[in-house]
Amino acid sequence: MLWVSFALPLPAYAQKDSIALEPVIVKGFVPQKFMSGLKIQRIDSASLAQVRFQNISDVLSAYTPIAFKNYGPGQLSTASFRGTSANHTAVLWNGLNINAPTLGQTDFSTIPVAGFDQLSVQYGSAASIVGSDAVGGSVLLSSQASGKPFHVSVGRQQDSFNNPQTQTDLRYAFPLNSQWAFSGKTALYDGRMNNDYPKPTRNTYALLPTETFQKGIVQDLFLRSQNDREISAHIWLTDNKLTLTPEDVQGREMTRTTAYRTMVRYQVRTLALRTAWVRDIIDYAKGDLSHPDHSVTDKFASRLEKDFSINIAGDLNPVLIKVGGEWTHFRSRVPGYAYSPVSENRTDIFLLMRWQPTARITTSINLRQGLVTGFNPPFTPSVGLEYGLIQKAHYNLTLKGSYGRSYRVPTLNERYWKDLGNPDVRPETGWNKELGLEQTFKASSGSTLRTSATLYHNRVKDWTYWNPSKSYRVENLQQVLARGIELQLNYQRQTGSWRTGLDAGYAFNKSSQEKAYDNYSQDIVGKQLVFVPAHSANANAFVQFKSTKLTGQFQAVGKRYITFDNSQFLDGYGLANLLAETTFVFDKFKLVLQGQVRNVTDAFYLNVRNNAMPGRSFALSLTFSYDSQ
Repeated sequence: MLWVSFALPLPAYAQKDSIALEPVIVKGFVPQKFMSGLKIQRIDSASLAQVRFQNISDVLSAYTPIAFKNYGPGQLSTASFRGTSANHTAVLWNGLNINAPTLGQTDFSTIPVAGFDQLSVQYGSAASIVGSDAVGGSVLLSSQASGKPFHVSVGRQQDSFNNPQTQTDLRYAFPLNSQWAFSGKTALYDGRMNNDYPKPTRNTYALLPTETFQKGIVQDLFLRSQNDREISAHIWLTDNKLTLTPEDVQGREMTRTTAYRTMVRYQVRTLALRTAWVRDIIDYAKGDLSHPDHSVTDKFASRLEKDFSINIAGDLNPVLIKVGGEWTHFRSRVPGYAYSPVSENRTDIFLLMRWQPTARITTSINLRQGLVTGFNPPFTPSVGLEYGLIQKAHYNLTLKGSYGRSYRVPTLNERYWKDLGNPDVRPETGWNKELGLEQTFKASSGSTLRTSATLYHNRVKDWTYWNPSKSYRVENLQQVLARGIELQLNYQRQTGSWRTGLDAGYAFNKSSQEKAYDNYSQDIVGKQLVFVPAHSANANAFVQFKSTKLTGQFQAVGKRYITFDNSQFLDGYGLANLLAETTFVFDKFKLVLQGQVRNVTDAFYLNVRNNAMPGRSFALSLTFSYDSQ
C-alpha cells in the first residue's frame, strides 16, 4: 500500500498595471500573465537565499497557508492547498507539470530551494492555463538566466541532529559575438539527514528513526540573440533515498526516488517551442533492501505556442492572445500493475487572452480542451477581472474576481493497480469562484503596506477515493466543497541603514464532503476532511541593519482530524523559529554566516504517523561567494 499512497518574507501580488499594455515578447512560459483575477504570491530571491539549505515545503509552510502532511525531517511531505488533497496541486518546472503520473503528486521534501531560481504560488483553480491537477492551486518553479559574468558560491550547513547540507553554485555570462550572448548556471547540492535525536521519545511518543540521503545537479544554459531569438536547455537530476527504522533489519523500509528532468526551449519572436523528457524512478523495499521493487515512468512532452495582439480600442490597448497545443506521452513499468507496461497520450489545445481596455480594468478569458487516452476531460473555460477602485500615487485599491472550471485526470495507479485500480474511474471536475480585495499604501516616510482579503468557493465532483468498504478499490465516491477566506498583510520600511518588515497571514478553510455516492460515505457528509486544518496562520518579522539581519518566524496550525467521522484528531500547535544572518564583504569576496534556532519553545506536536516531531534544534551555515564584478 505504500506504493499506492506515496508516490522570504516579502510576498508580492498579482500584477496590477496602471498604464495600457504594449505588445511584448514573453521569454519562456509565463502563465501569470493570463491569470487576471487570481491570487498570486511571489517569494522574492532574498527570501529564498535566506533558506537556501531547506526544501520547498519549509518555505511554503512559513509564507503561505498551504497545509502539509509532513512525516518528519527528510520524509514524505505532501500539500493540501485550500482544503484539497495532495493530488490537487500542480507543480510546474519552467511550465512543465512534474507531478509523478503514477501518484499524481509531488513529494515536496525532495525539492530543495537550490533546485530553482524563482518561486510563485497561484491560488485556486487554473486548469484552463495549467491543465490537469491545478484544482487547489499551482506551485510555479522557474530558471533564470544569469546576469553576472562570473559568480561562484560554496555553502555548508550543520544542525544539531547531524544533518549536514552542502551546496555549490556557479553562474556565468558572456557575449559570443555582436548578435549572440551566452549565460548559464551549474548547481550541485548534497545532504544527509541522519536525525540523531538525543532521546528516542518525546512525551512518551516515539521519534521515528530515519535516514535520508539527497543529492542533485541543476544545469541551465541560455543562448540569446539581439533579434528576439532564444535557445535554452535545462537539466535537473535528483536522487533521494529514505530509510525508515534503518537499524531494524526485518522492519526497515527503503524508498528511493530518482528523477531525470530535461528540457529544451526555442523561441523566435512570438513563436515558442518546448520539448521535454522526464524519467521518474521509484525503488521500494522492506527488510531485505538488496532487491527492491523497481518502477520506471517516462514522460515525453512537446509544446508549441504563438503570441498575437489584436487592436480593439486603439493602438495602446491591444488584446494579447496566446494560442497553442501540448502533447504528452506516458509510459510506465510498475510491478504492482495488473499488466506492464502501460502507456497514455494526452493532448491539450488552449487559447489564452488578456485585455486591458482602460487603466483601471484588466481582464482575461482562457479556454482549454484536453484529450486523454480512454477519457473525455471537460471543456475548461475561465474568466478573470481586476478593477482598480482607487488608483493614486500613494494608494491603490483593487477588486479581483475569477470563475473557472477545473479537472483532474486519474493517476496511473488509480487505473492500473492490480485488483485495486479501476480503469473506469472518471476524471474529477469542479468549479472555482473567488473574490478579493488588495490594497497598497506607500507613505512619504518610505514605508509600504500591502493587505489582501480573498474569499473562495471550490466544488469538486467525482472526487476519487480508495473505498475501504470495497477493500480500498478506487471509485468516484465524493463531492467535496472547499470554501474559506485568506487574509494577508505585508509591511516594510527603510530608514537610512535600517530595514524592518512584517509578513503575516491567516486562513480559514472549511473543506467537507457534501454529497454521498454510497452508504459508506453517508456518515461523513459535512465532516471536515482529514488532515485539513480549519485554521492556520503565519507571521514573519525581520529587522536589518546594514548587512546584519534578524528574522523571527511563527506558524500556527489548528487541530487536524485523523478519522473521516471527525471522532479523533491531532491537537493544533504553534512553532517559532529565529534566524540571524550577517554578511562580510572583502572586495569581490563575500562571506555569509547564518544561525538558526528551530522550534524555539520546544513545542510538542504529532505528525500524520502519530509519531512525535523533533523538538528544539540549532543550525549553523557558512556560505562563501565570489563575483567578478
